[in-house]
Amino acid sequence: QVPLVESGGGLVQAGGSLRLSCEASGRNFSTYAMGWFRQAPGKEREFVVGISGRGGSTFYGLPVKGRFTISRDNALNTMYLQMNSLKSEDTGTYYCAQGRNNIMELHASAYQYWGQGTQVTVSS
Repeated sequence: QVPLVESGGGLVQAGGSLRLSCEASGRNFSTYAMGWFRQAPGKEREFVVGISGRGGSTFYGLPVKGRFTISRDNALNTMYLQMNSLKSEDTGTYYCAQGRNNIMELHASAYQYWGQGTQVTVSS
């Protein structure tokens, strides 16, 4: 098990910004693709964005493209999600996940480790 710990969630007004962090404690962090997912009450877990091991490739889900930015600092074993222009529909629990290899995946089943989640609430 590779603990992943998210932080940075909170309550923000629509149009505001938040920055989420995900710190991993395992080895060889840079060899694994990482991803952010979110889940709203009563809905399925949704892919938000993925990033390759060295950070050279990213893939954004359409709902967040142009507003969210993913990045990672492999020296710190940490991944980030900068969320701007937040909307009420962005409300949910945000999870970071580590892939099984360096290939970015859109499906949750492709990820091997998950954080406990951090709540993001956007008030309109």
